[in-house]
Amino acid sequence: MDFELSEECKALQGVARDFAEKEIAPTVTAAERAHRFQREIVNKMAELGFWGCPIPEKYGGNGLGFVAHVVLCEEIARVSCSLAVLFNAQTMGTSRAILEFGTEAQRRKYIPKLVGAEFIGCFAVTEPDAGNDVTAMTTVATREGDRYIINGVKTWISLAQVADVGLIFAYTSLGRKHRGISAFIVDMDLPGISCSPDQEKLGWRAAPTAEIYFDNVSVPDSAMLGKPGQGFEIMLRCFDNMRLTAAARAVGNCQALIDESIKYSTQRVQFGQDIGRFQMVQEVIARMVVETEAARLLTYRNANQKDLGHLHNTLEASMSKYFASEVASRIADDAFRIMGAYGCSGQQRIGRLLRDAKMHQVLDGSSNIHKMIVATDALGYRRANR
Repeated sequence: MDFELSEECKALQGVARDFAEKEIAPTVTAAERAHRFQREIVNKMAELGFWGCPIPEKYGGNGLGFVAHVVLCEEIARVSCSLAVLFNAQTMGTSRAILEFGTEAQRRKYIPKLVGAEFIGCFAVTEPDAGNDVTAMTTVATREGDRYIINGVKTWISLAQVADVGLIFAYTSLGRKHRGISAFIVDMDLPGISCSPDQEKLGWRAAPTAEIYFDNVSVPDSAMLGKPGQGFEIMLRCFDNMRLTAAARAVGNCQALIDESIKYSTQRVQFGQDIGRFQMVQEVIARMVVETEAARLLTYRNANQKDLGHLHNTLEASMSKYFASEVASRIADDAFRIMGAYGCSGQQRIGRLLRDAKMHQVLDGSSNIHKMIVATDALGYRRANR
């Protein structure tokens, strides 16, 4: 086993870290407070190839793989979880799904534009009464001649208001549960599509989120991704990929919390010495570092499996996403306590990092869902990697 990043990945990591510090850090606080989507930064990231790591060069990607994708996501999330959301919207939840399940015409039409950020993507499964229970969705796509008519509502959809194209899931055969769900690639400017105002969130405030309303939206047969009734299979593959990115995003958030805690602990003086000299603070810092490294290794293993061709690694995706999310939440609390009263100041970065950290536990599958996946696999009730 090789626990070292390749020289290519290390170089990419350096590029991403430098970009995040120079291009994102100076404006991130203002963007979060204003709830402003930074399209100009997304475009710069596209120019550097950030959205194309698990995409072949044939379709505009760079083919560097899943580990490279994770490294990039972690470094961007270290500065802005809002911008790290794009690693799913542009790659895992759209272009990668189209690569794996789309026709050649669909691949050529959409993937290069998503990789190049000419299109902004979104991924729409969740509904007001269908969260982790995706089969409870009520959005339907009714066949009329050579077209489908989509009606329904999706909620908590990242980048809905700014998206040019979305991967939308709907029932095409009611009564068949998961076997009746299909997936559609939908141009978001079609008549009948509208969005709510930005939904207020605890964190990730510069990544707009909204409900999407589909009112007799007409799409051609060619908009379907895969076959009729294959939507659930496509959805699960997307979840496997998106949860990898979610884990990397949480790890980046963890590292930012460690950075802030160390900076404060080596500058804050009490009783004549840095507070980092006190054993209680050292104990907290040690746990933060070790748990983050464990989360990082789980995430890198997950990505490496995919690079080796094990794409349906649901168990490892749930392990890494669950653990990284829980670590982020725990060490956010620890970092807040280290900062003391200064952590309560709206001028300190720690407040945003804490709010961002809590988001990981509920998005891209709640922690309870991932514990259920891991436990039922261990008990032999339901194998995750089928």
